[in-house]
Amino acid sequence: MILFFGTKKGKENSNKMPNVVCGHCGQKGTVTLYSQETLAHVFWLPITKIGTNHYAECSHCKRVYYKNDFSADMLKVINKK
Repeated sequence: MILFFGTKKGKENSNKMPNVVCGHCGQKGTVTLYSQETLAHVFWLPITKIGTNHYAECSHCKRVYYKNDFSADMLKVINKK
């Protein structure tokens, strides 16, 4: 019997962060948080969530922040979820 096991990315979610100031351009309310789950699957059916990847992007200057670059305000938004 062949067993197909692996991982795949789930749906990407986006949330505006209206009270966060971009550390690069200084604009307030232009940063959007993106999060995407990594799922384990068997025969292409999702079984469990393995982890979640987070990054943020400023719509004004297009600067991308990865989780290790997040400011304290950005981390507060993630921890509320």
